[in-house]
Amino acid sequence: MSEVLQYILIGIAAVVVLAIVLKLFKFGFKTIIKFVINAAIGIGAIFLLNLIPGVAIPVVWWTALITGIFGIPGVIVVLIISFFL
Repeated sequence: MSEVLQYILIGIAAVVVLAIVLKLFKFGFKTIIKFVINAAIGIGAIFLLNLIPGVAIPVVWWTALITGIFGIPGVIVVLIISFFL
């Protein structure tokens, strides 16, 4: 499976899981859309950062969760953490 397709599938799965969890906790539609947009922007930013030589941020559940909740600031935190690990 190509790397791009893998990023897309993980991003979609993370968005679906996040939407289900938010709906279970009775969050409104506006809040769910905000988290979905943050997740999409975050996964896209991680994908673009991985195109830079020397940067390797895996798209796993915790990176998707952090970027989904915090958006671009979450991507920055994940980037900093990846340099130390």
